[in-house]
Amino acid sequence: MKPLETASIEEIHSARGRIAGIAIRTPLVELHVENAPARIYLKLENLQPIGSFKLRGAGNVIGKTDSASLAEGIYTASAGNWAQGLAWCARRQGIRCQVIVPESAPRTKRAAIARLGAQEIVVPFEEWWAVLRDHSHPGTTGRFIHPVSDPDVIAGNGTIGLEILEDLPDVDTVVVPFGGGGLSTGIASALRALRPEARVLACEVETAAPLAAALQFGAPRAIERRPSFVDGIGGGGILEEMWPLARDLLAGSAVVTLAEITDAIRLLVERVHVVAEGAGAASVAAALAGRAGGGKIVCVISGGNIDTPILARILEGADPDFLGR
Repeated sequence: MKPLETASIEEIHSARGRIAGIAIRTPLVELHVENAPARIYLKLENLQPIGSFKLRGAGNVIGKTDSASLAEGIYTASAGNWAQGLAWCARRQGIRCQVIVPESAPRTKRAAIARLGAQEIVVPFEEWWAVLRDHSHPGTTGRFIHPVSDPDVIAGNGTIGLEILEDLPDVDTVVVPFGGGGLSTGIASALRALRPEARVLACEVETAAPLAAALQFGAPRAIERRPSFVDGIGGGGILEEMWPLARDLLAGSAVVTLAEITDAIRLLVERVHVVAEGAGAASVAAALAGRAGGGKIVCVISGGNIDTPILARILEGADPDFLGR
């Protein structure tokens, strides 16, 4: 695949107009915590109609695609949130949507995919990852829409950056969960154009941190992945076409532990009455641990689609190493 280029601010502004009426403008609220290392704000993408930011990229790519290209339907690969975003938009347009889902996808997300009318194709994780890498799946018809390395998806994600800067013009750092890099590089594209002095810092989980490994070795590399309840981030590597964007736009990777994420999930529920999934709470975990530095920090709560039994066990204080196994 050809390496992707930074989304232009014009493309991001166009995306904002295109997704109006599909994705909502989510609030930015301050998190008040004693002895915090910085002033921490929460960008609440978990409040989107599908419970995650993915509606932005999906709405933009569907809105930009001519109807003839969509006539045979669309398909994608997703652990859950992207599938919901694309299925939501496909249903609005009356388009057939198929989703290749890893066996490890949470029950809550799979139920939502079915509820939105998409057809599931459940495969082992390795086969699912191959679809993301190869941009195709044998025997599947229609147009493939990649959840990460699509310029229109990245531009749609960049609209979050516009909203952050409108609400907090002097932000110092934006901390973004890193799954495939489409969210973090989209937001970073907007900030580089409008506030280049602000940093965009990726956050990853200790069980699989491919960006941290790539930054350490200077190139993408396969890593050992340990399954956990944190399903929205933590792939087996960085897609080759995303590496140049991630390397050039992001300030680094803050790696957090499962225990730090469960603590952040509990804190968000107790202090702000916000439900975040593991990936969504990773940004808060990084900020509270001081790994994002000081000043004014925005933590993107990327999603809130967590299985209810898992959330209940986290709130009860269960050992995070045994959640979601």
